[in-house]
Amino acid sequence: MIDFLAPHLVWLNDPTAWVALVTLVVLEIVLGIDNLIFISILTNKLPPEQQVPARRLGIGAALIMRLLLLATISFIVKLTTPIFTAFGHGFSWRDLILIAGGLFLVWKATKEIHHTVDPEDHKDSMVGTLQLTLAGAIFQILLLDLVFSIDSIITAVGMTDEIAIMYIAVIVAVSVMLMAATPLANFIAKNPTIVMLALGFLLMIGMTLIADGFGFHVPKGYIYAAMGFSALVEGLNMMARRRKKARDESH
Repeated sequence: MIDFLAPHLVWLNDPTAWVALVTLVVLEIVLGIDNLIFISILTNKLPPEQQVPARRLGIGAALIMRLLLLATISFIVKLTTPIFTAFGHGFSWRDLILIAGGLFLVWKATKEIHHTVDPEDHKDSMVGTLQLTLAGAIFQILLLDLVFSIDSIITAVGMTDEIAIMYIAVIVAVSVMLMAATPLANFIAKNPTIVMLALGFLLMIGMTLIADGFGFHVPKGYIYAAMGFSALVEGLNMMARRRKKARDESH
């Protein structure tokens, strides 16, 4: 057994491999934020007793999907090969998947924003559909999991050639997502203004996926910097509202 594993553990003595592992873990966690926000918003619409199981199932499916994709990594790499050219850009299967996922995310975020702004329009349509909600939520989570998983695996391939590092990074990142899912979902549920901000993030992420699919790469750093700045401003607004409420109650 040791002789069999030895060739796969050579990287343990390579300092650059450890740097690649830490970098990839951080990157995978950051990339998982998109997925986590979507899962949190979607599962918060379920009945309370179904929310936690739906999150665990969705994130567990993401882990299984990414591990399976890693097992077929030679096939995943081929997804970046152009299959046809249009508008001066060679489209690959990865591009088409990103465009489809981006369109779905834009549609979903727009629909949820409309529902949040004018919930009265949706009350009648919600009656009698609760039995289908859990299945529908899981289906949508799996659909987005596939898009984010393929993007995540292709990113990992660009970072390192060591398959063991990819497996470890994916497992650690998804474990962090699993631990953060419920606290994030509860935080979003308790702060209505955060819901709109999160939906805005999803809308921006969807547009970024579409742009990436058409060959216009937007550096992820810009996206997450914008998200971080918006979250900081909203955090300051929340602090201001709480202090105002405390002052009003003291008087």
